[in-house]
Amino acid sequence: MPDEPQTPANDRFKAEMPQIPGLGGAVAKAGGPQGGTLLIAVGLAVVLLAIAVGGRMLWKTKKRSEPASAPAAQIDVPTDAPATAPDLAVPVATEANPAVAVIGDLAKPWDSRQFSFRNGTTGETVPALLIRLPVGSAAQAAGYWAFGLKEAYGRCQLEYVADLRKLKTDYGFRGASHPMVGNPCSRTVYDPLRYGAIAGNVLARGAIVQGTDLRPPLGIEIKLRGKEIQALRME
Repeated sequence: MPDEPQTPANDRFKAEMPQIPGLGGAVAKAGGPQGGTLLIAVGLAVVLLAIAVGGRMLWKTKKRSEPASAPAAQIDVPTDAPATAPDLAVPVATEANPAVAVIGDLAKPWDSRQFSFRNGTTGETVPALLIRLPVGSAAQAAGYWAFGLKEAYGRCQLEYVADLRKLKTDYGFRGASHPMVGNPCSRTVYDPLRYGAIAGNVLARGAIVQGTDLRPPLGIEIKLRGKEIQALRME
């Protein structure tokens, strides 16, 4: 039996060089210390890349699993609050309690007192004014005039103008010898001592002496009961 060729000991125990895809046989052929260094560098790069990719995937998974933060609480600010607090001193005339003043509240002619009138039919409450006239006596209903301060066919609020200079400067009305009622929107002036015609050939106090409004203010019926001055109904 022929003798088998003897393989050197170093060749029998030499490990085969691993093949890395993409490098072909270049690394295997390189051999020596330089080839080993290249393999270590490539392996380290692969390990670092794997760590970076794995860390990024872990971060994304944690980000998706975190609960969404609750939205910041919103504070609702009411927008329909009244600009000013209601005047508790202003009486409100209702069907059950129609009193708005007593005789002593308006001691002399052209004294005035503001009140609110609640319409029992419509439920609307409108601002109103009571004026002591220089006619009749304080103990007679004819000595007073009450009317709604809301414009009859509009949205403006009328005003009682006791300052005769204001009638000249703001309304351009000259020659007034007593207080008037004015509409600042249309610069209409009403005379409390005169009557003007309304629908149905009816006369109403507060004739128009200047301006384009269609009729005198809406009057409110006044009745005296003892010392009370009561506002009963509006036109």
